Amino acid sequence: MFRKLPTILSLSVLVAAAGLATAQEDYPRTPSGKPDFSGNYDISTLTPYQRPTRFGERMYLNEEEVQALRDREMGIRQADSEPGDPNREPPEQGGSIGSYNDFWFDRGDEPFVLNGQYRTSILTYPENGRLPPRTPEGQAKADAAPRFAWEDLGGAWWLETGDQPFDGPENQQIQVRCIFHPASTIPVTPRVYNNLKTIVQTDDYLMLYIEWMHWARIIRIDDETNFQERRPAELATFDGESVGRWEGDTLVVETANFLDRPHVPADRRVIERFSPLEGGGLVYAFTVEDADYTDSYSGEMVWPKTDQIPYEYACHEGNYSMEMTLKGARVKEVEHYLQAEAED
Repeated sequence: MFRKLPTILSLSVLVAAAGLATAQEDYPRTPSGKPDFSGNYDISTLTPYQRPTRFGERMYLNEEEVQALRDREMGIRQADSEPGDPNREPPEQGGSIGSYNDFWFDRGDEPFVLNGQYRTSILTYPENGRLPPRTPEGQAKADAAPRFAWEDLGGAWWLETGDQPFDGPENQQIQVRCIFHPASTIPVTPRVYNNLKTIVQTDDYLMLYIEWMHWARIIRIDDETNFQERRPAELATFDGESVGRWEGDTLVVETANFLDRPHVPADRRVIERFSPLEGGGLVYAFTVEDADYTDSYSGEMVWPKTDQIPYEYACHEGNYSMEMTLKGARVKEVEHYLQAEAED
């Protein structure tokens, strides 16, 4: 059962709309007169998705706090760009070996500005700017989700429980399998890299291309569609079924019919709002109603236009994580059997 949308989203949209009135006059238009969002957007930002707890319910940063964000990012980049010591000792067994070098990360240079103010977080509801707690059922689902092998350093525990987390590729996370990246797709949120988005729009459809996993969302624009009348649940997909309608110059997109995992439907609905912004950019707002959480949650951010273009996201090219995950699981299983024999 979907919960009622929070009032805070309506208020934030009204405030944003007031600041966008002058921008809409010069905004690119389709032949039908609607805002044309076509183009490329770079949504990388230093604004965090969830609000740091020290800010409580405060939505805005002061200049000192904004500068602290910049300084922190520049410090991380400088440290991560330092050449490694070729004579350093190997990490402890089971310890972290790090990730990509800094060249691959793209977290942005600035927090975004909306209505002349810097936000403390992308999330605006709940009032503390943080995701609501999971329900007991939602937590159980999260605990049962496929995991990475390196999260299970205690040994081949699955041989004792009867679980099959590492029997083959089909048991792994869909991100690791290079199929779908939920967190960057719907609702759209910035990540540490792959933050370019492309929109191609007609009067009847909007295609939203997600750089991560080379995923294209096809959104039907149909003001006459009853949003509750959708295709059968058996035809659900990872990114759901999206239908858009115009409310003035704002495109409102409602999406349902999600899959959590192959053949596992999700009780989830997402409302997205695309509103024009001066300079050709847009304001992106969203509300998620998810039965796995105790409340809905909402957020909004700026999508600036960019002249950059996304390149092919060839996830499997040179990707050894699937192979090494399965190999590592086999090694742990051999170690488990050898230890069991020694104890006998």
